Amino acid sequence: MSELTAGRKIALVTGANKGIGRGIAEQLAGLGMTVLVGARDPRLGEEAGAAVRAGGGDAHAIGLDVTDAGSVRDAAEAVGERFGRLDVLVNNAGITGSGRISPADAFDQVPSSVDLEMVRRVFETNVFGVIAVTNAMLPLLRRSAEARIVNVSSHAASLTLACDPDGPLAGLLPSAAYSPSKAALNAVTVNYANELRKDGILVNAAAPGFVGTDSNDHTGFLTVAQGAVVAVRLATLPAGGPTAGFFAEDGPVPW
Repeated sequence: MSELTAGRKIALVTGANKGIGRGIAEQLAGLGMTVLVGARDPRLGEEAGAAVRAGGGDAHAIGLDVTDAGSVRDAAEAVGERFGRLDVLVNNAGITGSGRISPADAFDQVPSSVDLEMVRRVFETNVFGVIAVTNAMLPLLRRSAEARIVNVSSHAASLTLACDPDGPLAGLLPSAAYSPSKAALNAVTVNYANELRKDGILVNAAAPGFVGTDSNDHTGFLTVAQGAVVAVRLATLPAGGPTAGFFAEDGPVPW
């Protein structure tokens, strides 16, 4: 570790070359952290890292495909060799399974007609990828005095909201892929939190809100910067802060 990064917290954000992940990376760097920009495409990761540095932050690209065991292993080894520890892990990488459309128009995710292979692909990234990355990075997180894990979820993961015919999710079509994957991610979040609370590692799920990104063809009404706020807040919780929670920018989200 260089003298420049010696006093900084080290944060890894997966899927950070664009969208909400990019916003999270920029804000964490703005708080003085050294941010590792996880990206499947090394070129895009390098471009995002350079942009964060141009804005005055300390950022470095790291190749990371959360669905590839070798890539995950190599990323963990690279972080360990260069920095010796990890203070913040933001599991942001995720896919909708439906491409560049609004969740309100995700007809291909209606349970009775969904393509099962799509469901598998979505879970591979949104759930299994989070477990793979978290487990690979845990030895490094345990070396931190105040480790934090943030899993980027969605309001669509809330079973309570989904059951309300007049609630904020009323306009969404039933989903057999994206929404269940995020609900499963929430369950994984709680179980990690329960296991790691004795170690002082706080683990929470963040619901960014309807942010305009490639995944919804930029139809979301929140900016990337706005969507990143809750994840950044959870990544910087003080000792004794909440764990095993599900939060949006305006407070807890019902399970």
